[in-house]
Amino acid sequence: MAIKPDKFVLSIIAVLVVSYLFPDWGVQEDLIPINLITTIGVSLIFFFYGVKLSPSKLKAGLSNWKLHVLIQASTFVIFPFLVLLTKPLIATESQEIIWLAFFFLAALPSTVSSSVVMVSIAKGNIPSAIFNASISGLIGILLTPLWMGLFVDPAQSDFNFTDIYVKLIIQIILPVVFGMLLQRYLSDFVQKHSSKLTLFDKGIILLIIYKSFAESFSENLFSTVSVIDLSLLFLGVIVLFVCVFLITSYGSKLLGFNTEDQITAQFCGTKKSLVHGTVFSKILFGNMATLGIILLPLMLFHASQIMIISAIASRYARRPEAI
Repeated sequence: MAIKPDKFVLSIIAVLVVSYLFPDWGVQEDLIPINLITTIGVSLIFFFYGVKLSPSKLKAGLSNWKLHVLIQASTFVIFPFLVLLTKPLIATESQEIIWLAFFFLAALPSTVSSSVVMVSIAKGNIPSAIFNASISGLIGILLTPLWMGLFVDPAQSDFNFTDIYVKLIIQIILPVVFGMLLQRYLSDFVQKHSSKLTLFDKGIILLIIYKSFAESFSENLFSTVSVIDLSLLFLGVIVLFVCVFLITSYGSKLLGFNTEDQITAQFCGTKKSLVHGTVFSKILFGNMATLGIILLPLMLFHASQIMIISAIASRYARRPEAI
């Protein structure tokens, strides 16, 4: 089966090239006020996220609790635990930064849109996919900063729990709440312009990625990252993905799930959100020069999960009972 390249992944690659060639655009705020644009953009992303959240669907999804527990445990416990197992192997400061980047990836919530789309393609349990993908983002607002607070040195970053949760409340929680309150007035508008809003979301994410990498390139932080290092990073995210995929598969069989629930557990429990990752990195790490490196494993994981899950979803869709 031929796998088409993901347009968003190609856009990320293009942005990385631009940030390498023109880092000044992202460093000098007087040229382009990227910080202001992305701050407003992030709030708008989560405002429309709130508009799209369906309380009735979330309430209906609560009944399949075993599936939900497995997915959320995979997202917020199994992922971090697997990365924690490698902590004793860290010996140098550069390795510490890479490990922190992997742990940040592991602590993030699941992605929403691609999880639901892939479960739909594979003929899985779509209502449960919608519930878990939606609730994961809300849980991540609380748990991701708590996980990262265990290992981020406040003296080397802007990491302060009070400041972080104030920013999360202002930039994320309040917009989500306002979006839910205005659902009855804006839901039709959001449905009608969903493709344009998706482009807007991706545009803001690309801006955050550009600024992060522009600052890293201007500080020459990638001078020590060789092709071999990138290959090892890519291998690392693949191994992490495969481990979680196999664990969720075993857990599904242990809990007696049918095929549809197993698909949902594996697809939702193995994904990580690039949207939440870039947004959270902006809030959690502020203007740390190493932010580009922090985002590197996440972007590799994003590209990998799309390719692998697309192939698996197509295979599941061809099973006899799904046709």
